[in-house]
This record gives sequence, structure tokens and C-alpha cells, in this order.
Amino acid sequence: MSYCVRPMRWEDITQVTEIDLEAFPTMLPPTNYERELKNKIAYYIVAYDDHRAVGEHGRQYIVGLTGFWIIAGEAHIINIAVRQPYRRQGIGELLLISLIDLAIEKDAQLITLEVRASNNAAQSLYYKYGFNIKGIRRGYYSDNREDAVIMTVEEIYSASFQERLNILKQAHSKKWGIALYQIVH
Repeated sequence: MSYCVRPMRWEDITQVTEIDLEAFPTMLPPTNYERELKNKIAYYIVAYDDHRAVGEHGRQYIVGLTGFWIIAGEAHIINIAVRQPYRRQGIGELLLISLIDLAIEKDAQLITLEVRASNNAAQSLYYKYGFNIKGIRRGYYSDNREDAVIMTVEEIYSASFQERLNILKQAHSKKWGIALYQIVH
């Protein structure tokens, strides 16, 4: 398989909305990606299958997405989602790596997010990339009143963080055979 990442485009909205609804079926209303693409503080990235096209125009088949807002130097992750059949293939991690690189490119000073308290797999991935728990938002999720764990990585320009990121990129590339971390524009 060959996956690439690039900024989200208008023609991706239908596929991205499908992925979002599949990954977060209880989050209502779903994200309005038309509004997000106009939002000057929002940045969204998609991962696509380089060997699969969709529709009569041969559009790229989107397999995952992530996005963040930059507010006062903080990149706040909105979501990371991957289509069900493509999960556990390193795509979520590819999106996280790409998001971190883009946040650094956009001069963010730190990266933060909320994750369900029960989502141990996601929390493990974030820990791996240097995120630490900064707090709890009690009853944050409206569907079941589950708590959200606030996780943040600071010092993203430090030599130690950059070294860790590079080691993790190399390990990810070796494991999954995905060597493209530059966002294709």
C-alpha cells in the first residue's frame, strides 16, 4: 500500500464527512467541513490511498483525516480519524506525524487535544509522541457524559523532542513502509 498526505480540499468534503461520521457516530452535529475550510485558524490534512481512485473523475480515495486550530500559539487537535478497513495500518500515526510537522511549520508552540478516557489505544499513541496528561474534562462527551483526558506536548522545538520525532518517523517508515512525511501540496 502507498499512502500520502496533503491538505484537505473542497472535493474531499463528501469523503471526509463519511469518515468523520463513521469514526464519531455520536458526535452531533458532525463537523461542518465547508466552514472549516474557510476558517483561517483551521488546518486539515487527509491521507489518501495512492493506488485507489474513486468516482468518474478518478479522485483520490481518502482513508483518513486530521485537523487542528491554532489559537494563541497552541495547535488544538480537532480530530484524527481513519476509515474502518484501513485502521491498524499506521495511517493514524502517519496523520499524527504530519500534523506535528504542520503545527511546527505554522509556528505552534505546543499541541493539545482531548481524548476519551476509555480510548487507551489513542492515549498510547499520544504518549509515544510525548503528550502528557494535563487534566480531565468531566462529562465532556455529550453522548454518554464520558470524561475527556486533556493531553499536551510542549517544547516541540526542543532538540530532545525533535530527536524523538525523527526516531519515531524512522521506526514508522520501517514498520509500515511509508516514507512520505512531507505534505504534498
